[in-house]
Amino acid sequence: MTQGGAARRTVLGAAVLAAGGGMAGLSAGSASAAQTAQTAQTAQTAQTARTGQAAQAADSADSAEAAFAADARHGGDYRDLPVPLVIGHRGACGYRPEHTLGSYQLALDLGADVVEQDLVPTKDGHLVCRHENEIGGTTDVADHPEFASRRTTKSIDGVAVTGWFTEDFTLAELKTLRAKERIPAVRQRNTLYDGRWDVPTFEEVLRWADREGKRRGKRVWLHVETKHPTYFRSLGLGLEEPLAKLLRRYGRDGRNAPLFLQSFEPSSIQRLSKLVSAPRVVLLSAAGTRPWDFEQAKDPRTVTDLVKPEGLRWIAGFAQGIGPTMDLILPRDAAGKLGTPTTLVKDAHARGLVLHPYTARNENGFLPAEYRKGTDPAAYGDAFGAFKTYFEQGIDGIFTDNADTGLLAAEAFRPGRGR
Repeated sequence: MTQGGAARRTVLGAAVLAAGGGMAGLSAGSASAAQTAQTAQTAQTAQTARTGQAAQAADSADSAEAAFAADARHGGDYRDLPVPLVIGHRGACGYRPEHTLGSYQLALDLGADVVEQDLVPTKDGHLVCRHENEIGGTTDVADHPEFASRRTTKSIDGVAVTGWFTEDFTLAELKTLRAKERIPAVRQRNTLYDGRWDVPTFEEVLRWADREGKRRGKRVWLHVETKHPTYFRSLGLGLEEPLAKLLRRYGRDGRNAPLFLQSFEPSSIQRLSKLVSAPRVVLLSAAGTRPWDFEQAKDPRTVTDLVKPEGLRWIAGFAQGIGPTMDLILPRDAAGKLGTPTTLVKDAHARGLVLHPYTARNENGFLPAEYRKGTDPAAYGDAFGAFKTYFEQGIDGIFTDNADTGLLAAEAFRPGRGR
C-alpha cells in the first residue's frame, strides 16, 4: 500500500464522517468544532503527503532526464558497453511476436544492452521494422480480403518467395495490419499476443528509444540492419539514404551514437560509412555462401574468404565489427554437436574488430545437440550451458531471443565477476 493511497482514503473517510455527522444532527458545538478541526488537519496532512509524493516523482523524473542529457552529451564509445554484450534479437522474440514495440519494450525491461531492428521499405518509402519484406508469416495480411490480389511470387536475392511484400503496400495500408507470431509451432505461447501490436516504423522506434532513455536516465542502444539493400535499390527504394536522414534527425549519426548499423551486404555498410559515422557491423552467413551484392557485382569472394585475415583486414577498412553466424566460430558436425573452435575470434580481434555472433535461443530445436533436453524441439534445453560455451570463445556480444537468459549467463563473464 502506498502512502498516497492511504492518505486518499483518510480524506475520503473524513468526508464521509463529516457528512454522517450532519445527517445525525450533531448538536454539541464543541464536538462539531473539534470534528471540523480534525477533518481539516487530516485533509492538510493528506495534501502534504500528495505534494511530497508529487515533488519526489518530479525530482526522480528530473534526475533521470538530467542523467540522460548528461549521457547524451558525454557520448560514449561502443567499446564502453558491457562485454559480453547481450543484444535483444528482434526485441524479445522468445516471448513476444518479433519486431513489435511490445517485443522491443520487453527486451529493454529484461535488461538487454542493445535492441535490434531489421528495416525494409514500404511502397511510399517509409522504413518499417520486419525481418523480411514478405509479411504473410508475421502479420494477419492473409485475413484481409482487400489485399488478397497482392499475393504474388518474387525473386528475393535469387530465391523465389511467395506472399505479400512491404514494397507493395503504402504505410497507411500496412498500418491496418496486426503483427503475429512467426513460428507458432515452436512458440505457441507467443500467439497469445497476436494482434496486439502493429508494424512499427523505424521513426516510431527512434521516438520510443528517446522516451525510454529519458525515463531511465541513459541512452537506449539499437542494432539496425538493412535488409536486401541491393534488391530494394533496384526498385528505387534504397535504404541507406532515408536511414541516414532519420539518424541525423534523431542525433544518432555520430561516431559515439548509441547505435550499430549492420548488413549482410558489405556494400550497404560501405555506403552508410559515407553517410554517417555510427559504428558499423558486417554480418556473415554460412561459410561458402556469397553476399548478394557480391553476386550482382560478380565479386568471386565468399564468406570463407571474408573470415580469413585478409578478408577481415578489408572489412576493418569500413566497419568496426562483424556479426558471424555462430557456426563460423564453433562449427557443428553432422549430428549437430559443436566441433573444434576456429580462429575467427582471435583473427578478428587482431584487426580491431568486435564480434557479435547470432543467434542464441532457449529451445532444443535451436541448440547444439549436446545441450538439448528430451526430444521436443519446442522445449527448453540447457541454454545456460550453450551460452557458457559461446562466451568462453571470447566473443564481444551475442544476439539472443531470450535476453534474460543471456544476461544471467553473461554475468559470470563480465569484469569483476568470477567465472
